[in-house]
Amino acid sequence: MGATLLGTGLTAQANTYVYVSNADDGAITSYILDRAAGTLEPLETTTAGEGVMPMAVSPDRHYLYASVRSEPFRVLTYRIDRETGALSQQGSGSLPASMPNIDTDQSGAYLFSASYSDNLVSVSPIDENGVVGDAQQTVETGRNAHAIHASPDNRYAFASNLGDDRLAQFRFDAETGRLESNDPDAAGTPDDTGPRHFVFSPNGRYVYLLGEFSGAVTTYAFDASNGTLTQVSAEPGIVESLNLDQGMAREAIPEGDDTPRIWAADIQVTPDGRYVYTSERTSSVISTFEANPDTGELTYLNHLEVESQPRGFQIDDTGRYMVVTGQRDDRVGLYRIDPENGELTRIDDAPAGKNANWVEIVSFEG
Repeated sequence: MGATLLGTGLTAQANTYVYVSNADDGAITSYILDRAAGTLEPLETTTAGEGVMPMAVSPDRHYLYASVRSEPFRVLTYRIDRETGALSQQGSGSLPASMPNIDTDQSGAYLFSASYSDNLVSVSPIDENGVVGDAQQTVETGRNAHAIHASPDNRYAFASNLGDDRLAQFRFDAETGRLESNDPDAAGTPDDTGPRHFVFSPNGRYVYLLGEFSGAVTTYAFDASNGTLTQVSAEPGIVESLNLDQGMAREAIPEGDDTPRIWAADIQVTPDGRYVYTSERTSSVISTFEANPDTGELTYLNHLEVESQPRGFQIDDTGRYMVVTGQRDDRVGLYRIDPENGELTRIDDAPAGKNANWVEIVSFEG
């Protein structure tokens, strides 16, 4: 796959790179994030395939993985050049279905994938060269699997089922890469949540789950002794002033119904665990929550209008910068995070491709 340099005479001096997948262009755009200057500059565009969307970075930061959601369904492996940020494709592994979410296990030996359309999750091996192979296991889940992640200790995995209001619970064998249902096999969510994306708190004690239909964030306590989740609290993330009705599955909305509905998308947490952020696509806002590190409970603080229809965003490893994409926008936004109160300030932007959706940020030591 080819890579096209954007601009001329650009020399990569920074060691922090941003990667954005553009589904309608079938390409991944690379950027240089200069944290000293607070700027985001385009680097190159790499052809991937129509419908390229979710991405993940290997734990050693040497590889970027990207799932292509057009047939043949596959995951591409790219090696990251730490000096320039350039991507070079190393391989391609087949996937059993269209996958809206991928992630590695904590060791980087396996890749998890979740399929909304086919109600399943899969596991693919990653070889000693960092290349993802064909899927080796497929597990049926509840309706509309939307995300899957390993626990911090790599002994368990969880998958959100948007259509069944539950989080599937698995035991994970890190030696063989096999998933088996835990007991119980799922943790419930509040009714009509539409569980979508989730993240672990940096201390590994809690899981924060975003509801696509409610915009609320549900906190679960993680019991590392048996790999189960227990609901702690649920914090609303959509204020009345946004004038949004309860969300529902997009395919269930009647033809001609243009009611503004909650359509939450992504969730991220700062590395210090103090702030949690969520995106909502109908109103194009990022909401900010403050986290209690002792209880895991969240408190809604405020929201900010960002790029149009923000499907994805990411926070850098310092917790000081956020990059936001908009599926209906032609720019990618760079925001500074105030460590004192979590407030976001837009400080720069850069050109985006068509249907920009997923963001990954990779930093290397200078």
